[in-house]
This record gives sequence, structure tokens and C-alpha cells, in this order.
Amino acid sequence: MQIYLPIAEMAVEMEGIFFLSAFVGFLSGIFGVGGGFLTTPFLIFIGIPPTVAVGTQASQLVASSMTGVLGHFRRGNVDIKMGSVMLLGGILGTFVGIGIFKLLQYLGQIDFAVSVLYIVLLGSIGSLMLYESVSSFFVKKKRNVRKEFNTFKSSKFIHLLPYKMRFPRSKLFVSALVPGGIGFVGGVLASILGIGGGFILVPAMIYILGMPILLVAGTSLYQIIFTAASATILHATLNGTVDIVLALILIAGGVVGAQLGVLFARFVKGNYARVVLAILIMAVCTRLCIDLFLEPVDVYSYVVVL
Repeated sequence: MQIYLPIAEMAVEMEGIFFLSAFVGFLSGIFGVGGGFLTTPFLIFIGIPPTVAVGTQASQLVASSMTGVLGHFRRGNVDIKMGSVMLLGGILGTFVGIGIFKLLQYLGQIDFAVSVLYIVLLGSIGSLMLYESVSSFFVKKKRNVRKEFNTFKSSKFIHLLPYKMRFPRSKLFVSALVPGGIGFVGGVLASILGIGGGFILVPAMIYILGMPILLVAGTSLYQIIFTAASATILHATLNGTVDIVLALILIAGGVVGAQLGVLFARFVKGNYARVVLAILIMAVCTRLCIDLFLEPVDVYSYVVVL
């Protein structure tokens, strides 16, 4: 069924968008990763303008993060104080990211910038994931015991920073500049690329902050909710790039797909699953590269301003 997207100013197959978001949600449920870094490129492939894809994907992040954080909150795996400090940095990063987004949009380079950033992002993630997954087949497996406490400690430089705060839930005494800076990066990513940035925030919280591993995912999702919400509001008010019709379809499909993915995850072997995901990510990256260098069908275009 054809449905008109008022902000994207185009008609699309509703079933196609729904199944696309369900597929990404399915992958998220199986692999335990956010699908934002795949949803936006897929939307671009089917003809959605990159600016609308980024702005609308930020709104979907709010819904997906909300459902994820509720489960962590019930288990007590959210450090509210740490997440709030990260949130302050995230809000600042959102404003900076929106400013960069608007500047690139004014210069007419936003489509190019989004494509290049996604190529770098997906290429890095896919390469590292593929290397780690393939290497695991040749390395003798060690018994994996899940621990509540993080064995990685923050560096001495981190301890020398000013404005130290105590975070009782995480058992940390560290400068507020560190979690604030991590949140700042998340805010910039949410604004420019429409992604939560968990694949960057989570390792930073483990290796830089030294947070307990069980608290990392829930705390990251907690701040992403509000960071993505602020990015959505700013995109809607300043850039006018949030398509609510597209967002509703993406949210509905993502929820259905994620639930199916969780059910299917028990039948998937970890190493093989990561290889498949890495190959998929590299394929998307390759497609973006091809689209970036191929000559477009319409070399010249114009917009009538009324």
C-alpha cells in the first residue's frame, strides 16, 4: 500500500518500510546491538533523503531506548547519577551536532557528509567485527564467567582531572568531565547520524570510566533516551526533517522485529552470527561507497521556492 510521507515529500510502499524496520529490529534482537547505524543507510537506499532519514531515525531511538532501559531499570542496572552527568554532556553535544548539521545543510554538503561518515563508521565497525569473529575460530576458547565488576581500570590521567564526583552505584570517584565528555560524543552522533552511538559509548564507559559491566548498557540507554529526544525536537523545529508518519512505521516494525529476534537468538551460534552481521555491515558500507562515486541519474536538479 502506497503511503505519502509529508516531510520526505514522496510516496513509498508502507509494507516495504515496515519490513525494513522489522528486519533491522530482528538483527538487533539477535545480536544485541542497536540498529540505528543500519536503518539510516537502508532508508537512503530506498530513496529517503538523508536529512529526513537522520532526523526521523533519532525519533525512533527514543522508543527503542525506552523499551530497553525499562528492563535494565527493573534489574537495578542503571546508574542514574552517572547517566545524568552523561546526559548533560549529551544535551550539549546535541546542540553542537545540530549546529554542524545545519551548517552542512546550508552549504549543500549534508548528503555527502552523512554518506562519508557512515562509510567510515560502518567500515570501521564491520572490519573490527569481522576480524574479531574470524580470529575467535582459531583461538582456544576460554571459559567466560560473567562478572559484575570491571577488571579494566581508568588511566592515571583520568584520575588527575578536576571536578571529581562520587558515583556510589558504580563505586567510582572520577572527574565529571569524563562521563560528560562521553555523553557529548553520543549527542553529536545522535544529531548528525541519527544513531545512539552505543557501540562507542559502551566501550568508553568500560575502558575509560572503568564502570561495572552490568551497569553499562542500562546507563547508556538511559542517557540516549533524552539525548535522542532533544535531537528529535531540534531536528523538527530547526531543520524540519522529522517525518512522523515514517517514524511511526519504523517504530512499529522495529518493535515486532526485535521481539522475533530475541526468540530466534537462542538458536544462533555466537561466532557465526557475528560473522554474518559483519559481512552485512561491510556490504552496506560497500553500497554506500558505490552510490557515492557513481554518477547520479539526474546530474542537475532544481528546487522551486515559493
